[in-house]
Amino acid sequence: MNLTASHFVRLSLFRFRLHALAFAAGLLGLTGCQPAAVEPVAAGPKVDGDTVVYALNAPQRTALVAASVEPQASAPLRFSGRLVWDEDVTVRIYSPVAGRVRAIDVKPGDEVAAGMPLARIDSPDVDQARADARKAEADATLAERTLARAQDLFAHGALAQKEVEAAEDAQAGAAAERQRARAKLALYNAGPEAADQSYALCTPLAGVVVEKNLNPGQEIRPDLILANLPQVTNAPFVVTDPHRLWILLDATELDIAALKPNQALHLTSRAYPGRVFAGHIDLIGASLDPATRTLKVRGEVENPDLLLKAEMYAEVEVDGSKPSGAVVVAAQAVFLKDNQAFVFIETAPGRYTRRAIQTGAEANGRILVQDGLRREDRVVVEGALLLEAVRVGGGAL
Repeated sequence: MNLTASHFVRLSLFRFRLHALAFAAGLLGLTGCQPAAVEPVAAGPKVDGDTVVYALNAPQRTALVAASVEPQASAPLRFSGRLVWDEDVTVRIYSPVAGRVRAIDVKPGDEVAAGMPLARIDSPDVDQARADARKAEADATLAERTLARAQDLFAHGALAQKEVEAAEDAQAGAAAERQRARAKLALYNAGPEAADQSYALCTPLAGVVVEKNLNPGQEIRPDLILANLPQVTNAPFVVTDPHRLWILLDATELDIAALKPNQALHLTSRAYPGRVFAGHIDLIGASLDPATRTLKVRGEVENPDLLLKAEMYAEVEVDGSKPSGAVVVAAQAVFLKDNQAFVFIETAPGRYTRRAIQTGAEANGRILVQDGLRREDRVVVEGALLLEAVRVGGGAL
């Protein structure tokens, strides 16, 4: 067979490949005759105080997953709140006298000045107070004249000293009674000169009449106050400044560290989609509610357009405060023991150390850690309870 040069080259390459395949098959056969190496069995975990150590080839390590901590994100805290009147500028007005309502001078929505009459009441109590005041004035005048006459007679030797002292005592008592009667009339905003039983129920604060629970001809009594409990009786009038409201929030124990007075807050309401109302935290409660384990937080909200109403519910965002060195870890990495929070830190491959931490708020599967962790730490996020069980058992599981 005649072969060209190109055919000869191709044949030579084919023979070379056959020899190479044969050589490789021989190596594989030699290798397959050798026994497989047996990996040594890893020893059990070692426990040294709060540290658990596994061998690098320990199968338990596959159940342990560690991850780096995350810097705290500046996400706001969210609450549901209830709007109420600002009690610093709100007054619930009750009548200090008994009587019948003769006329009402205002209606809800009216602006009133301090001292302005809201209703007129015909009251025998006021008439009695005026009579007592006039009698006290007359008694005081008579006592003063009697004392002056006694002093004059004593100066001329016509009266004993004890008679003068008795006149002085009577004059002092009459003066005190006159002062008491005048004070009672002043409390009623009434003068002694009027002859009728009219009493004007006035507001002590300026503002807007937001409630009126009184009708003409209605009987009214001072004992309706009943310790100012709204669930017992409504006040005849409520006057407030609706341009500023309070927002009441219920915060959990985990939120306490992130809340501070004067912290900015932002309100949204379903009544006004897309509208945000600004305010700030005014007061943080001094104790937790024993039943709900929540802390009462109060904020002030500006209401210049009078869009917000008392007893309206709102969603509130509080600007989060970022404590120094605070980080965030997965919630499953944290476990509690004796009311103390712990995590396990991977200090080296196969080496895990338990560490106490101080936690903050929890949101979206993440827990704020305010103390106990550094940003370079790696926390066990899966298998922390397994490590704790091994630590408690001294290495046996």
